[in-house]
Amino acid sequence: MDIGRTMLPNYLPRHRLDAGSFGTMGVGLGFAIAAAVWLKHIGSNKRVVCVEGDSAFGFSGMELETVHRYNLPILFVVVNNNGIGTGIGDDFYTAVKESKQEELQLPVVALSPSARYDKIMEAFHGKGYYVNTPEELEKALDSCLNVHPTTQSLINVMINPSSDRKKQDFFWLTRSKM
Repeated sequence: MDIGRTMLPNYLPRHRLDAGSFGTMGVGLGFAIAAAVWLKHIGSNKRVVCVEGDSAFGFSGMELETVHRYNLPILFVVVNNNGIGTGIGDDFYTAVKESKQEELQLPVVALSPSARYDKIMEAFHGKGYYVNTPEELEKALDSCLNVHPTTQSLINVMINPSSDRKKQDFFWLTRSKM
């Protein structure tokens, strides 16, 4: 989350909610719902954008039903690397499945490769987008923000499962003193 702060800077007060340093994964949907309900209550036309990883989304993803029920125009961006921390690729997953010993060979931090979280949004009558390239992401963002600004949307952004995080300027952003 500290790295998220360096990649997605915030310049206005009361425009960002996050779980803080070494915070709890999965609170993003709840925070986004609360913010969207408040904005709707005060009559604001601002759009809530919730950016989280696939693992964090997995903790509370069914809250999309709440988003649908209250008709909240939240844009969710799920950064999907097929795992908690480092994920696994489609080829490795297929090879393990064919071995018929998934429970012995799949890392416990692995999630199903290429999971279609966008389809969950579509199940609740929202707009779902599955993207693999920066160009597809740009097109999906444009659609969500300009073409369908009042519709709940989810962009499932596939990234390389072995991508590493950005090198930080300050050691305290990535290391615990525990």
